[in-house]
Amino acid sequence: MNEYTMPILFGVIIGTLGRILMLRTDYRQYPTYLHGKVIHVSLGFIAASLGSVAIPAIMELEFTAVTFLTVAATQFREVRNMERNTLTEVDSFELVPRGKTYIEGIAISFESRNYLVIFTSFISTLTFIVFDVYIALIAAIGCLGISMVLMSGKRIKNIVQIEHQPLHFKGAGLYVDNIYIMNIGLPERQDEILKYGLGFVLTPKNINTITTIANLGQRQAILHDVSVTLGVFRDSGTPALTPLIKRDLDDGRIGIFILPQIRNVNKAKQVIGAVPVLESAIRMPSESSFFRWRGDE
Repeated sequence: MNEYTMPILFGVIIGTLGRILMLRTDYRQYPTYLHGKVIHVSLGFIAASLGSVAIPAIMELEFTAVTFLTVAATQFREVRNMERNTLTEVDSFELVPRGKTYIEGIAISFESRNYLVIFTSFISTLTFIVFDVYIALIAAIGCLGISMVLMSGKRIKNIVQIEHQPLHFKGAGLYVDNIYIMNIGLPERQDEILKYGLGFVLTPKNINTITTIANLGQRQAILHDVSVTLGVFRDSGTPALTPLIKRDLDDGRIGIFILPQIRNVNKAKQVIGAVPVLESAIRMPSESSFFRWRGDE
């Protein structure tokens, strides 16, 4: 063993541990299958190895060796493509699909976590070589904490107010509060919807939120997460029993119509509030220069 063996080993272990911590199965139930986890842990090990050997390569003035990081970036982009393709294929068999926007967000997160692993291994190895193992442990814990923070984002409950509103019909039109959802002509279907359905209204807190929750991908993510967590009262070939979200064009509120098998209002509000705000759905119109103008110019 040479002087870099222990620092590299330390960095690889910390980086791989970080990837395992970030690879958790949550209420979305992905990934659950063993082979999927093995793939991502293996890629995390590779990422940790790349981050760990970068410091010794620089210290030995082997600058050309660091160029393999660019190759790693290309390979990790393939991870995003793999996840996108896999989830897109599976999504067609969901009763309430995730939608392309949600799938793209998941795929990006899997790619970005490998870069967090490289960063964690890089810092851990560097502090081990420059200082000692105790300082390296502190730095590693700090990097793991930063990775966990960066992995989490805003939730729907942070940007809207969630209110339960009873479903009602005006003729054949289904409404949540005063927001039109869809047209149901059959009396039997109307009875089923009133019996099994729940309605909620999401009121945006600012102008940025109005644009964000108007995004069709964000709306589909809400419907999917609620259906996965609370179940859904529908089967294939029953278009009338399809959960929907519609928008109030006057004030930007959205009305949510769901058909959960667990018909609990409080749990449904918690699930809706826990839905992640998709990065690709975020808009910031308040940051535009037009909103900073003063006067009538």
